[in-house]
Amino acid sequence: MIFLFIILFLVSLLMAVKPSIIWYITESWKSNQATEPSGTYIILIRCASVLFALAAIGGISALLFLE
Repeated sequence: MIFLFIILFLVSLLMAVKPSIIWYITESWKSNQATEPSGTYIILIRCASVLFALAAIGGISALLFLE
């Protein structure tokens, strides 16, 4: 289970550092004319990455301290 939280944390780091990669994987195929993510998309992905990181840290700490 801790492995999943580590993966979640790594994905959140990717979302914070390179949101364009997340856009390319999840959204680019939906539009023929889109060449890059919008500014709003980048802000929202970075905000979501903070939530993902908090969830991962909370899950890891719960597993380690509540055994």
